[in-house]
Parts: sequence; structure tokens; C-alpha cells
Amino acid sequence: MEDTAAPKLPATPWWTRAVVYQVYPRSFADSTGDGIGDLGGIRGRLDHLAELGVDAIWLSPVYPSPQHDNGYDIKDYQDIDPIFGSLAEFDALLTEAHARGLKIVMDLVVNHTSDEHPWFMQSRSSADNPKRDWYWWRPAAEGGGPPNGWGSAFSGPAWTLDPTTDEYYLHLFATQQPDLNWENPEVRRAVYSMMNWWLDRGVDGFRMDVINFIAKHTELVSGPQRSLDGGSPMGPQIHDYLQEMHAAVFAGRSGEHLTVGEMPGVTIDDALLFTDPARAEVDMIFQFEHVSLDQGESKFHALPRSLPALKASLGRWQTGLAATGWNSLYLNNHDQPRLVSRFGNDTEFRYESATLWALVLHLHRGTPYIYQGEEIGMTNVRFESIDEYRDIESLNHYREAVAEGDQSPATVLAGVHAMGRDNARTPMQWDASAHAGFTTGTPWIAANPNYTQVNVAADRAGDRSIFRFYQRLIELRHTLPTVCLGDFTMLEPQHESLYAFTRTLGAETLLVVANAADAPLDMPLPADVTGAELLLGNYPASSGAALRPWEARLYRLAAHTANS
Repeated sequence: MEDTAAPKLPATPWWTRAVVYQVYPRSFADSTGDGIGDLGGIRGRLDHLAELGVDAIWLSPVYPSPQHDNGYDIKDYQDIDPIFGSLAEFDALLTEAHARGLKIVMDLVVNHTSDEHPWFMQSRSSADNPKRDWYWWRPAAEGGGPPNGWGSAFSGPAWTLDPTTDEYYLHLFATQQPDLNWENPEVRRAVYSMMNWWLDRGVDGFRMDVINFIAKHTELVSGPQRSLDGGSPMGPQIHDYLQEMHAAVFAGRSGEHLTVGEMPGVTIDDALLFTDPARAEVDMIFQFEHVSLDQGESKFHALPRSLPALKASLGRWQTGLAATGWNSLYLNNHDQPRLVSRFGNDTEFRYESATLWALVLHLHRGTPYIYQGEEIGMTNVRFESIDEYRDIESLNHYREAVAEGDQSPATVLAGVHAMGRDNARTPMQWDASAHAGFTTGTPWIAANPNYTQVNVAADRAGDRSIFRFYQRLIELRHTLPTVCLGDFTMLEPQHESLYAFTRTLGAETLLVVANAADAPLDMPLPADVTGAELLLGNYPASSGAALRPWEARLYRLAAHTANS
């Protein structure tokens, strides 16, 4: 697909032309038959990823953990949990991935640890322990109760009273995930040392979990019964911390390492600072604005999708980071519902809507992230009982909402069906054999019952393969500089079903037109595509001005059209 007439790609970091694939190890592939995915399972499926064409694998946590939050509660940062394998197996995975040209990006979870981490066990042992100040400890507020009104992201207060010293510790997430105190320089040095240890081992970067939360509004933490009122806990120290991290970990290393920070609640102005290369903080961030648009008073209150609102959000970020900084591009991950169920039609037009959103997302400017199963159009799961779910956030929400009595159990369960994190965490669907070919044992969470129809083997063998469509998209990013670096212009921003935009670099203009609806659409576009070159489409013989249901096309416009 190389085009010698296309604009040449300037010297830019490797991740500007890369695609990253997220592996959720518990659910990807089980090599031992214990029902839990592991490093051996990932090693056995590396050829699938290499054939897909991705450049890097982001591994969700594989460190030793009590698994209260599926590994995001870490008790040892420099080892591998036995349920996933060993350090030797990790080294083998790293070697085999690199041999296939695949980079490995680790999940870095340093806003909090497990309450079983030796640091916290020492910290809670006495008020004068040397590691006491490694975490956030506060006495009860005047009159009793937590030091302030902050709430946990997983329901309930963000403070828990520890009887050993009769003080409260802070946990923005689960009770078993106490927050580290980054104001203590010893904490920061310990984290940087650990990061260097992994980079020295050969890993290629880090995805940084809720990294903006490491900086707290200290005046609120210390104040009596003060609350964020729904805002972000991110404090102003965050830029100092990230610049210090960059200097201590990445500066002076040979090669380029990927750093992507998950940052709930940040704005475009924040992102401009975080991702400005001159500031040396992170390469890109995960922001949440576009995946919050269909949520009501809580994430479990699903609202109808508004395409104009989604376009406005994504387009705003494209424009905001056009001159400085970089976007990460995603529509689902381990914390979000499946994109074909959330944004498309996962029954009658599953292939069409899965490929439409793939084309739309990958033609934006930024680094695309594919979540495991996305490349075959895996869908949300609808378990009949809350007992079949495993996610701590969903379970806590269900119990709390049912106890409050404002909604029926069926209504609460419907919210979990739509927005719960287990939608993304059911086993990867490899084939139509028992448990979707994920394990020979009993899986830790049941496979989606539709695995007999929706699986890798069936998709790759089919005439209409979502996997092959992703292959072509990735090839375009690798070969067309305009896909990587072209300017972005949104077209028809208020249209209810048309998602259309151009990407322009030099004299080349690419046009994306996509009909995100179940009904046909006549394209209301000023540009005449009659003489344009169709580079990719998700229907056979795509032509003319009428778009079929969930049809998406990518054109290279003729020079006279692009300049008219």
C-alpha cells in the first residue's frame, strides 16, 4: 500500500505511527487450565497479534496481588503473580514479543498499593513507623468521622479507620487500595527505582494508572469535613512529579519509551501541559470526556448516544492538541463497555458498526489503542444474575443501589449490563470450543454465550472479517503519513448520523464518511467524491452518494477536489 507520491513522514517518535493492543491477562488466554489467563497464554497467542500488525502490547497488571481489584491492588512491584507465571516467563514473553517486533508496555499503578504491600503493613503498624508518612493518615474530624467528605470511586467513603492507631487512611478506590503519599520524597525515589528496574529488564514503557491523582489537594486532605464536590483530587504538584519522574527514569536512556497517563477529569488545557514534548512529562494521556457523555447521575445510568456530542468532544481534542501534544485514541478498554454494543448495533449490523467505528477512530490524529476482542467485534454480556459478575465496582454499586431502594434490582442490573466493567473482562473468544477456547478448566468469569458465533476462528475464516479490516487500517497508519500527522477538520458537526472529516498533509487530503445509523443516508457533503480514490470501505463496491446502514468509507480526494 506504499505510495511514493504521498507526503513523506517527518522524523517523529515511533508511537505517532503505532497501534497499541491492550491485553487484560486474566481474560486473554489460559495455558495451565486453572481458568485464569496467564503469561504462557499470551506467549501462545503472540502470532495473532503480530499478524494483526500492532506495534506494542499494553499489559494490564501482572504483579503479585490479592486481586481485590483484579491486580490493580499491588503488593510487590518487582515480581509476577504466580497466577500469571514467573519473572522467567515474563522475560520469555519479552524476548518472544521483541523477536516479532512487538514492544511491551507495563501497567504502572503507583497512586495506591495493596493494603498487603510491605510498605503499608509497616505504615499501619504504629504512628511512629518510618513508613508512616508513605501513606495518607489523618485523625478523625472534630466530632468524629472521616477527615473529610471525599468518596471512593468504588462506593462509600474514601477514608477507613484503622484500629491499630485509631487513625484514618485515604483510599480513592477500594478499601484495600491505600493511596501513596507522593509528597514524601522517599516514596517518589522508591517508585522511580522500581520503574528503572523494569526498563533495565527490557520493557518499552508504561501506561500509568490514574497518574494525575498522585498529586493531592493537600489543603482539602487536611481540612475538616471538606469535600471535592464531585471534582478531581488532582493537586498542582502533578507537573513537578511527572517532570521529576521523567528526569529520574527516562532522560538519558537510549531509544524511545512510551509513556501514557490515565488522567480522569483533565481538560484540554491540562493535556497541553502534560503532553508538550518541551516539558518532558508524558507522551500522551487517556482522557474520559468522550466516554462520559452517555452517563447520567452515575456511570451506571446509561443515556442514549448523541453523535453530535461525541463528534464535538473528539473534535475538540483533535483541535486542542493539533499544534502541541498528542492524542490517545480509544472507544473501549478494560474499564469500559464494548464499543460495538455501546456505540453501534451489536446484532443486525455487528460487522458494519464494528468496522465503522474502527475506521473512524483510527483515522483521527493520535495513537489508536485496540482492546482485546475489539478486532473481532466482541459484544457486551448480559448475565442473568448479579452473582455471575466479578467486578468490585459493579458489585458494590448493585448492593448499595438495591439497599437504598430507589430502584428495583432489575433496573440496577440493567445499568450493570450496559456499563459494567465485566463487559470487557469476559474471556477472549478464540473459537467455538468450550469456554471459547480460553481455558480447558472453569473460567474465573463465564464466557459471553455468543462465543459460538463471535470468535477469532470464525471471524478470520469469514468473508467479512473484522480482523482483516483492522489489518488494513493498521497498514494504512504504517504507510500513509497523512494518517499519522495530517491536519484534522470535522465536517457536518451537527449531523445526527453522519461522522465525516478530512485529514490533510501537504497536497494530500483523505476523507472519511461514515453513516452511524440503521437507515441509509444521502451524504450532505459539498465535496464530489466521484473522482476520488476509495482506499477502504466496509461494504462491497462502495460507490455513489448514498451510504448504507453503518457504512464507512475512506477516500483519497483528487487534487482538484481537495483544493476546491
